[in-house]
Amino acid sequence: MKKNLYFLFAIIIFSACQTTAEISSIDPVNWEKRIASFNSNDSLVSGTTYLSIYSQIYSLTEHKTHNLTAMVSLRNTSIFDTIYILKADYFDTKGKRIRSYFDKPIYLSPLETVEIIIDELDTSGGTGANFIFDWSIPNKSSEPLFEGVMSSTMGQQGLSFTTIGKKIQ
Repeated sequence: MKKNLYFLFAIIIFSACQTTAEISSIDPVNWEKRIASFNSNDSLVSGTTYLSIYSQIYSLTEHKTHNLTAMVSLRNTSIFDTIYILKADYFDTKGKRIRSYFDKPIYLSPLETVEIIIDELDTSGGTGANFIFDWSIPNKSSEPLFEGVMSSTMGQQGLSFTTIGKKIQ
């Protein structure tokens, strides 16, 4: 009986030590449900937006960093029109692409928001991470809004700040 308890205890301890860090809390199936098909001959206006993201920030010195959770918010600011996000690519501090979040265009209904979450344990982006979004909107529609909200809590202290996307093309 005692051996069985030790064995059970060992299994529990081993299982507790196995941690799997998520790279995003958005299940890829959600992107599949948003796949959009539209005619490239439609009168759409296209653009590219840059959004800075911080998965880490410096703390005390340049040799110590503090991890952050990042929420990337993709927002359709149009009251009437559906818009299309063609690409959402995540890059690290050195400009190397870490991942693409979908490989086919997705849609956002009027006033809809979807998020990408970069887990606090995912430090692959570093202190200078960023996203590039390509998008298309109907002519005379309002442009999409891309925001980043970075946060962390440790004990009784919290830290949060935001970034806003900048259209680059």
